[in-house]
Amino acid sequence: EHAVLHLLYARFWHKVIFDLGHVSTSEPVKRLFHQGLILGEDGRKMSKSLGNSINPDTIVNEFGADALRLYEMFLGPLEASKPWNTKGIEGISRFLDRVWRLIVTEDGTLHSSVQDVSCTPEQDRVLHATIKKTSEDVDALSFNTSIAQFMIFVNEFTSAEVRPRTAMLQFLQCLAPFAPHISEELWRRLGNTTSIHLSSFPSYDPEKLVETEIEIVVQVNSKIRGKLRVPADADEVLLEQLALADEGVQRHIDGKTIRKKVIVPGKLVNLIVS
Repeated sequence: EHAVLHLLYARFWHKVIFDLGHVSTSEPVKRLFHQGLILGEDGRKMSKSLGNSINPDTIVNEFGADALRLYEMFLGPLEASKPWNTKGIEGISRFLDRVWRLIVTEDGTLHSSVQDVSCTPEQDRVLHATIKKTSEDVDALSFNTSIAQFMIFVNEFTSAEVRPRTAMLQFLQCLAPFAPHISEELWRRLGNTTSIHLSSFPSYDPEKLVETEIEIVVQVNSKIRGKLRVPADADEVLLEQLALADEGVQRHIDGKTIRKKVIVPGKLVNLIVS
């Protein structure tokens, strides 16, 4: 009922000043979206009388404004009411720590892995998937799924020995509307002199989204014995050759007879032996 009253008040006063000739439109907004409530940890509406309210100043002082912003957006669909969970914001705070360490070392210097090199095909795919996801999700107000994609990006590049500077910059541009403070600081650490919030949002290349390599599992008697990176269009013949050449698989089939081969392109190879 609270959201309905906001709409009634807004329309009433706008129509009054429209009738007086002070505005040119009959409606106050083109689109009105009401987000859900942040409930107490007990699942009830926050109230001083219930003692379940959360002071945002306390949260900002402990975890920072970026962590609070990200946590609230990551809770779920924007229109849904969600219960507060302190452990959840602790997880988001750890994620932001990982973002920081992606670019900066513990002593505050630029990470040596950040270099002026090109992305690998897989890095390109993850980067452009992140740009695409963020662009579409912001328009749809689906902020929680954008943050999930940020986590995929960080996982991919944390494990990389070399982190292309251009990829770091474009990732920060995607992150900036969600976590403006850490994004601005890292943007400057990467050598920029103007604000990240004055830069143009990156655009994605659809061709970079196509997976050229995929991971398949290799099983022996339906038990996973290895994983392989193979061309996305690899046929059954190539998959069989690659599976049989894998050292981990060879240990489990050595001295045994292959009775059957189950090969599903794009998914798995299962060798039945006895």
